[in-house]
Amino acid sequence: MTGKKIAAVAVATILLLAVCIWGINSMIRVGDEGEIRTVQDAVRHAALTCFAVEGAYPSEISYLRENYGLSYDESRYHVVYEAFASNQMPRILVTVRGGGLI
Repeated sequence: MTGKKIAAVAVATILLLAVCIWGINSMIRVGDEGEIRTVQDAVRHAALTCFAVEGAYPSEISYLRENYGLSYDESRYHVVYEAFASNQMPRILVTVRGGGLI
């Protein structure tokens, strides 16, 4: 093999590896987004259930954990639960710890 052929094979191999790594990262990111949505939906569902049963949204997410069975991996997800008023849906923001948000 000549030097040019070896260089071409090396470049092609590096490009193939880069495409594979990019694809794997994309799949992981899509998986994280789905999990984040699942946690958001669980918090929202618990808050709506509380509102339907008690007539008010709770002021703290801990109330949903204690009384409505809300659970998620707190070591993996950070949930921001901002209650404005007892009759308004709280703002719910979920991030992956050490990662981004959607």
